[in-house]
Amino acid sequence: MRVRVLEDFVGRWRLTRKIIAAAAPEARFEGQAVFTPCANGLAYHEQGRLLLPGQPAMQSERRYVWQVGLNVHFEDGRFFHQVPATGGDAEHWCDPDRYFVAYSFDAWPEWRSEWQVKGPRKDYVMVSDYRASTPLA
Repeated sequence: MRVRVLEDFVGRWRLTRKIIAAAAPEARFEGQAVFTPCANGLAYHEQGRLLLPGQPAMQSERRYVWQVGLNVHFEDGRFFHQVPATGGDAEHWCDPDRYFVAYSFDAWPEWRSEWQVKGPRKDYVMVSDYRASTPLA
């Protein structure tokens, strides 16, 4: 099993996501994630369309900073979680909810993150599939 390093993620990735909430219809996201070098590691920017049943598509985006050791930080610098370099589990506590994630790199250059969020405010599963699109030139 290969150990993933920060440089492996540089480039554009096609991103598809399912969001399965306990008390709502399944939502989907279709778009891209781009990892670009920055002073602190890699800037992660995803953007695309969030599709909710019975509603018009909405623009959606997220930003993070990935650093050496696959440490992921929110855009404001707060630590989020560490991605296991060979795939596997991690978690994040956001009082009062807990975020559990499993990463899989078995089909590289396709990879997956599967979040399970539990707590009094949130209860959903979010499965994100990434497929290499183009390297950055």
